[in-house]
Amino acid sequence: MQGQVSKDTPVGVPAALMWDVYRGLELGRLVDKIAPDVLGRVEFLEGDGGVGTIAKLTFPPAPGSSEGGYMMERFTKVDDENRVKETELIEGGYKALGFDVVRIRLEIIEKDSESCIVRSSIEYEVDDKLADVVSHVSVKPLETMAEIVGKHLTQNRSTL
Repeated sequence: MQGQVSKDTPVGVPAALMWDVYRGLELGRLVDKIAPDVLGRVEFLEGDGGVGTIAKLTFPPAPGSSEGGYMMERFTKVDDENRVKETELIEGGYKALGFDVVRIRLEIIEKDSESCIVRSSIEYEVDDKLADVVSHVSVKPLETMAEIVGKHLTQNRSTL
């Protein structure tokens, strides 16, 4: 079984500024700095932010739990011209639920000179026998990340 979920999040900063954060290591560093309790902690295990980079995200514990899960992803595409970044899950997260393939695509789309849209998508492949786990696929954390990063950039624009 294959599928995709996607969400467009409007952000009040120029697309070029948002892409500067999203394209490489800065996104993980910023998330780690401004939202570790919401989105988790990010470590870069390998690479310089280009294709082949491996990142580990350790999720914050769910309410009532003492520890969170994790996922490791490999950057598979960084397209500066089209402002598209793609990663593939290599361990943890949805892979731990039994998904065969999970790809995350983040696209920064220019609306006008002062705003953009962050299109967050998850594509997946999973055995038909595990159809019940498909309901767990959500882009909500990616939407939340776009909102938090956009708000941070808006509030700190004069110092960037």
